[in-house]
Amino acid sequence: MRWLAKFIYFKILGWTVTGNTNFSKDTIKKCVIIAVPHTSWHDFFIGIYLRKVTGVKTNFIGKKELFTWPIGWYFKAIGGAPIDRTSRQNKVEAIAKLFNDKDEFRLALAPEGTRKKVEEWRTGFYYIAKAAKVPIIMFTLDFENKQNKVSEPFYPTDNVEADFKFMKAFYKGVKGKIPEYS
Repeated sequence: MRWLAKFIYFKILGWTVTGNTNFSKDTIKKCVIIAVPHTSWHDFFIGIYLRKVTGVKTNFIGKKELFTWPIGWYFKAIGGAPIDRTSRQNKVEAIAKLFNDKDEFRLALAPEGTRKKVEEWRTGFYYIAKAAKVPIIMFTLDFENKQNKVSEPFYPTDNVEADFKFMKAFYKGVKGKIPEYS
């Protein structure tokens, strides 16, 4: 099926992958992957194609109630991991524990937390990466240029402000499917 995904992604849709194209399932086994800008439900499908094109298995999290019969087995099969989202849980620590419990875990998130325009990113992904001691891989959802640019692994430092400035600079000029939300 990878050849079909490549055909659709490259030939039919006309997308390209640039940047850290050596990022593969063998080089980085654990990381937080952030996708920006997240402006449309189309982003999910581009992410799925990119996953197939690169051969990198990615994971996602969802509330534990989604992982029950009958659909729960499917969510787990495609890389889903259940978390307890009740208010008494420390979600950052619970998600960091997922990294510790697995040999391979690449968590894909949208730091905006919504498909609407936001002024500030949510910070959970950053603190998850720090707690799990894993790098952050950035990739763009650039619909204007039909391009996914993949960053080198970035290890968060103790300077949150500088780290966010660095990460946001990676996305400068990138336009999402709905440009006014970018």
